[in-house]
Amino acid sequence: MCWRVRDVQMTPAPHSAQPDPGLVLLVPTLNPGPAFLDWMEAVRSQTVQPGRVVVIDSGSTDGTLEACRAAGLPVHAVHRRDFDHGGTRQLGIDLFADNASFAIWMTQDAVLNDRHAFAQLLQAFDDPQVAAAYGRQLPHRNATPIAAHARLFNYPGTARTQTMADASSRGLKACFLSDSFAAYRLSDLRSVGGFARRILCAEDMHLAARLLMAGKSIRYQAQACARHSHNHSWAQEFRRYFDTGAFHAHNGWLMQTFGRVQSEGWRFVRSEWRYLASRAPWRLPDALVRTCIKWLAYRMGHNAHQWPIGLKKHMSMNQGYWE
Repeated sequence: MCWRVRDVQMTPAPHSAQPDPGLVLLVPTLNPGPAFLDWMEAVRSQTVQPGRVVVIDSGSTDGTLEACRAAGLPVHAVHRRDFDHGGTRQLGIDLFADNASFAIWMTQDAVLNDRHAFAQLLQAFDDPQVAAAYGRQLPHRNATPIAAHARLFNYPGTARTQTMADASSRGLKACFLSDSFAAYRLSDLRSVGGFARRILCAEDMHLAARLLMAGKSIRYQAQACARHSHNHSWAQEFRRYFDTGAFHAHNGWLMQTFGRVQSEGWRFVRSEWRYLASRAPWRLPDALVRTCIKWLAYRMGHNAHQWPIGLKKHMSMNQGYWE
């Protein structure tokens, strides 16, 4: 089904500053639907404006291309079979950030929470050691209690700076970063080779780990907020954790360097049960099933080398990776 753009033009709002030629905003899209209009309007309202905003679309058929062009948003098309979480993002940097100092990456369903979100995110780079910064993700207003808890657990209200020294206490969590709403100092990104190509998932963590190992810092800017959450089905939970397990198996150096995070997983489960018990106790059986699904999917993904290609494609969110 196609949708039409309402009166959204990607020219800065009256209260916005002049576009900054040193800043580029990039967003990959695939059939985001009419909610993408909210994404565009939130970007347009920012007090800090990128000098360039580019949509990198991998085959939308829902009217997204027409809506973007009507709003004045340039679109760069890639074939769906060529989309790669890391490689496509690096392509965006190579093509559209040659004269920029900083790049912001967002996903199509992360809607900025207020008009100061970009300004607050970019404040992280006042520290010259910070190579990347990511913002707080609040649940969408239609988020289920399970989806809401996941965002509140992973994105607390306190900012912090992550360095390689945190690996001893936080394990793999030390290189946590989400490019659903993140910014990068491009000189530092390029110094470690940019986004990895042909990567199943977690291209943001893969890059963050290499930045930390190079002596740089990652900043979590809790005051820079976007609304971003997913009401995943059981099947979607399975595919997501299958891919996570396979990613960890394919990148064993991450665990060797930073350590494992089993204790973090159990801390999440305990926090989720307390949250649901006080707010939505009827969702506790659902949470129990999801915990079992996640564990099983992760183990199967971690042993993906044992499964035939057809089965791996069926169990994965990123089917093209296995071809």
